[in-house]
Amino acid sequence: MTTPVVRVARGGQVADAGALTAEAYLADRLVDATESYTQELRDAERRAREATLLVALLPPGEGDGGDAESDDLVVVGTVTLAPYGTSYAEIAEPGELEIRMLAVAPEARRRGIAELLVSAALREAVAGGARRVVLSTLDSMQAAQRLYKRLGFVAVPERDWGHVEVHLRVHTWTPPDAPGALVESATWPPARVVDVDGWRVGLSGGLTRRANSVLPLGAPTDPAAALDRVEALYAEAGQPSIVRVCRAAAPGLDALLDARGYEAVARTDVLVRELDDPPAEPGRAPHAPVRVSVADRPDDSWLAAWSSSKARLRTGGTAHEDDGASLRLARTVLSGAPAIYLTATDATGPVGVIRAAFAEDWVALSCLVVHPSARRRGLGRALTLRALDEAEQRGAERAFLQVEAQNTAAATLYTGLGFQPAERYVYRELRR
Repeated sequence: MTTPVVRVARGGQVADAGALTAEAYLADRLVDATESYTQELRDAERRAREATLLVALLPPGEGDGGDAESDDLVVVGTVTLAPYGTSYAEIAEPGELEIRMLAVAPEARRRGIAELLVSAALREAVAGGARRVVLSTLDSMQAAQRLYKRLGFVAVPERDWGHVEVHLRVHTWTPPDAPGALVESATWPPARVVDVDGWRVGLSGGLTRRANSVLPLGAPTDPAAALDRVEALYAEAGQPSIVRVCRAAAPGLDALLDARGYEAVARTDVLVRELDDPPAEPGRAPHAPVRVSVADRPDDSWLAAWSSSKARLRTGGTAHEDDGASLRLARTVLSGAPAIYLTATDATGPVGVIRAAFAEDWVALSCLVVHPSARRRGLGRALTLRALDEAEQRGAERAFLQVEAQNTAAATLYTGLGFQPAERYVYRELRR
């Protein structure tokens, strides 16, 4: 079954979202066709101007997954994320964002689209720096309330409200604490770090953006001069200049990067969970028997399984055959932090790997790879849960992982495992 993609609505998707919202509300008998509110539901153009209008998209007939950027995708669900102070925010307070008008096409229900939309709304809220997300629901919406509870919302009875004979229950969601850029970096340390006026310049032969980008955590006296030095270091290494812009970055950095011609090349969500929390959804064992081994360092088999999934091991080059030098570099980067390496093996050999690295009371999960022949068997979930269990036995209390914002399938997996969004950062690369 194809996993829908969730995006900010654009073009004709905006009008489609309005028509779908009205259709869904009418089908559920939440409104009457004669009510003026029905026209407000249809008016997605205004919602797109004043708020964030998200849509869930599927290829016509579901196809084979389609192109996430294609204009042929069909809108099967939508939700509005309204900032405080806009006409769509009914109960939001300063610093809060309000979820409104969640709707799924009747023919597309019972496949998790509502959860995808609400999860994406939470990630967008975190990306925008919201301190809390708030929504209102009716007592009759039992399925919706179960969804909100599963995603971490809590009822706040003192904020309940209503009008005439309608009583609305208020639920809120607060972002969890993020590990922070320094903890994240400690679990994936570059092969070499150069300090430039407090900015940490990672150099690792181009192996992954995480190990070949700048953490601009300090406040240089002359940021432009610091950026000159950063660009010179990357030019000397034959690599593109990449800067990670996160919550802790110096004020004004985005404007400086804009002026220099840096473009956003990847948006990444940091998802976290407490290790003593159960998964949000019950799991299942992999369909075929597998054996999972745990090691303190990556052997050649583990590295080969991980690197085989990467069309590009290096950030600045074209796709190339992995060679001994690439694997040695990977071993250097991956072994730079205390970590364990899990390998799943079945009758055919290694079919999946994952890495769990430790810093302070955190464990960072990364490098999850499942061989194509072993997918859709629950192996990714099983490996992740086993890694969390091993980490808890070793004293970790909290877990985090990073996933690109547009990777809906991965976000769905991790939401089901109880992970929640805590931060978003953007990699910006010099293009000239």
